[in-house]
Amino acid sequence: MRRSKHLVLTNSASIVWAFRFVPVLCCMLCQCTQHDDQKEAERYISESERQWAESVASGDTTVIERILADDFVGVDPKGRQYEKTEMISETRNAPKYFVSNHLNDVKIRFYGDAAIAQGNESWQRHTGERGRFVWTDTWIRRHGRWQIVAAEDLDAPESSR
Repeated sequence: MRRSKHLVLTNSASIVWAFRFVPVLCCMLCQCTQHDDQKEAERYISESERQWAESVASGDTTVIERILADDFVGVDPKGRQYEKTEMISETRNAPKYFVSNHLNDVKIRFYGDAAIAQGNESWQRHTGERGRFVWTDTWIRRHGRWQIVAAEDLDAPESSR
């Protein structure tokens, strides 16, 4: 039995169309998945930043132990470098000095497996003094987990925005 020329051309066109459409569809699905993954990461980072800010007044080091990488390095407002273990120790003692510390704002930008979080938080000391920290945290995704590898903090007047 002989196939018609039209049927062969139609089937060939369908195959060519499928080979062109399937990769485009796959790319679209991957982009949706990447977008969803980024949104999930953004929520995780934002919530972790809020928890870290609040830990200054509570002394709870759980979030710091979770989000700071073992090779983390930070720079405090006086220009002193510190590591994860120092941050854990200082956070345990922070409630002696701080009544409250609340995250005001955080903006997150992604660069593949890296993210930059920039934000500010308002604090109050037991003396009644108030102020703000303005900071930049560098996050990376390692072994499927987002962690902070570097941080820099600055003191800022409370009214400055």
